[in-house]
Amino acid sequence: MGLAAPLALAALLGASLGALAPPGLFGIICIGFLLALAASRYRLAVSILALAIGVSQVLWAQGAILPPGLAGTNLTVTARIIQLDGEGDARRLRLKLNTCHAIEAERLACDRLDQVRVSWYDPPTLEVGETWALTLRLRPPGGFANPHAFDYEAWLWREGIDATGYVRSAPAPKRIQLSRNTLRKEALAYLDRHVSDDFPRRWLAALTLGASERLTQEDWDLLNASGTTHLMVISGLHVGLVAMFMLALSRGVARLLTPQRWRMAAWPWWSAALAAIGYAWLAGLEPPALRAMIMTLVGLWVASGRHAPGAWQAWWLALAIIVLADPLALWRPGLWLSFIAVALLILAWQGRSRPTGWRGWCMALLRSQCLLAPLMAAAVLLAFDRLAPAAPLVNLLAVPAIGSLMVPLGLMGWLLAWMPPLAEACWWLFTMLAQGVQASLEAVVAWSPLWYPEPWQTLPVTLSLVLLTVFWALPGFSKPLRWGSSAILVALVFTLTPPHLADGQLRVRIHDVGQGQLIELRTARHRLLYDSGPRFRSGFMPLTTLWPAGQRFDGVIVSHGDSDHAGGVSALVDEHQVERWWSPGVESLGMPVSPCRAGERWRWDGVEFRFLWPESDPARLGRNDRSCVLLVEAGGQRLLISGDAGAAVEARLAGELEKDIEVLIAGHHGSRTSSVAEWVAATRSRHVIFSAGRGNAHGHPHGDVVRRFRDAGSCLWSTANDGAITLWLGSETNADVITQRPISGAGVGRECHAVESHSRDK
Repeated sequence: MGLAAPLALAALLGASLGALAPPGLFGIICIGFLLALAASRYRLAVSILALAIGVSQVLWAQGAILPPGLAGTNLTVTARIIQLDGEGDARRLRLKLNTCHAIEAERLACDRLDQVRVSWYDPPTLEVGETWALTLRLRPPGGFANPHAFDYEAWLWREGIDATGYVRSAPAPKRIQLSRNTLRKEALAYLDRHVSDDFPRRWLAALTLGASERLTQEDWDLLNASGTTHLMVISGLHVGLVAMFMLALSRGVARLLTPQRWRMAAWPWWSAALAAIGYAWLAGLEPPALRAMIMTLVGLWVASGRHAPGAWQAWWLALAIIVLADPLALWRPGLWLSFIAVALLILAWQGRSRPTGWRGWCMALLRSQCLLAPLMAAAVLLAFDRLAPAAPLVNLLAVPAIGSLMVPLGLMGWLLAWMPPLAEACWWLFTMLAQGVQASLEAVVAWSPLWYPEPWQTLPVTLSLVLLTVFWALPGFSKPLRWGSSAILVALVFTLTPPHLADGQLRVRIHDVGQGQLIELRTARHRLLYDSGPRFRSGFMPLTTLWPAGQRFDGVIVSHGDSDHAGGVSALVDEHQVERWWSPGVESLGMPVSPCRAGERWRWDGVEFRFLWPESDPARLGRNDRSCVLLVEAGGQRLLISGDAGAAVEARLAGELEKDIEVLIAGHHGSRTSSVAEWVAATRSRHVIFSAGRGNAHGHPHGDVVRRFRDAGSCLWSTANDGAITLWLGSETNADVITQRPISGAGVGRECHAVESHSRDK
């Protein structure tokens, strides 16, 4: 495969090593490069150079991340708005920083920050491309860490975002420069003036200009549910169509100018390449457009036949160029979806004759789509934990409809923009097709909605889809073997049985929801939530990221009315089914609730649940002290959750704890108003868990609380450090603890995680 494959592998290895950053890495690379030059191994030297480029770019990206010492401090910046989302009183901005300075002179420098993502509450009218002088309060990029949920922190990393935070209202922000008039901006403004209907306007913007931000959330939901999201971003399909159109047009002109030598003319290929570059630039050169442009340029080289590489050499070369140009693409699922699809097509069509006639091309398209469908479904399932069952059928019709009709019509409208009647005619036909596609997608989704598998189903279904692709795409398998193996794989998928808890066992999961609390308790056949997590000022509820809609909960306990405990109640009501609600009964939750009262108990699948608090009239108590206190016992092991109840409640309950507590959820997130010395001594907890947000403004857990539990010999865990924490009670052994983030830190007498605290508390 020549030099292309070693270059690609070196670039991939370099990006990976850059993320790991082992000590002495650059010294080893330099020594290897010098030895390769000394031995006249120039290909090896080039590969080592590619590896060094990958390493250095990733290390530079890591070095640009906001230093922890600047978290929560005021920074003055000048920045250009490059992306704008959200509506109402909160907007989400992606900023490209020009300058950055810490207000406090003794702070670290922040001049290496490149891009940040911030919220701006109650903003003025904003526009992409404007430059502002702002005061920001930032934190290092991070996110919640929950099993089988969207990894926001990983998304920030692969998008190259170095910090997140919000815009301060004082000092007042100042607009420095209005947005410049770019060709893309003028094109979008032209659409706004000439296309009155919002639906075709936003589809035209997305399909022809790459302005996917114009699509509504309802559009994205429909595309995700039908498995057609890839058709709505500027991809190889769009850039390839532009390049092929320009190639055909240029070769037609060349045939007219030089009838005898038009096939040998090189300039049509160059014009097609320039058209691909220009279109990708017009679309903003976002990662999908950049990837599509590079793959199209390499594809044009292969098709030209002029000292062109083979198909596999081109595949490796395109991969090498993309990773060297954008090493963070290594962590983007879109890169692997694209290259896996192309590799499968090369493999499937290698050695086959080129199709002829319209029937041959239709059959080739059908075969290609059928081969791609299971592998693409497996990749989407593994990357996004979802599957659109009707996607193969939908794409079989949508790909030619959108790629061969709608996109050419949309682009033709732009080419004829100087003749408005013809442009409007093209866009009218585009609108008719778009409405038909939308109606078809809605009908298909209603018949076959998006499937969110249970976590235990994801891996076996993914492997089955991959094996199905292998049997049908690779040569050498007989038809009986292919059909027989397919039938067996399908049967295996439909006979999968879920793992289950035995009677008397309890699974406890303290979800990472930031500064708030949400605990899920599962028995063999029942499911209970204690609290629903926070609701932030922007309206975002972390609960919405944990499960797809339609979950069933046998009960939900809302410990008290604070927004960090009850903020997700509306999402539970709107999207899920709850059989029974408990709360202190003082604040209204908007639905019938049963009051939690001391002495109430019930038993599910051999696990006993009992309320210890409040007693008679919680309205007489403070807001925190009226929290529902729940004791759960499974197989002799006990879990205690006290919400935000303070020291006075702990003193009342300390004498009622007859046995040691295996797992204690620390009161009030580890605030010093709870977990007093008498309570620590009374519970004698083996595991103590703090549900708190990373870098929270309250300083939870407080240092005094941490020291009390450490001195008592408890194992300490925190969602701020560990992410979601999962453990099982009711087995004969001690509770096993699994953290979503890798454990790092010293132990406390046993295999325990060391929890640090902030220096302040409220």
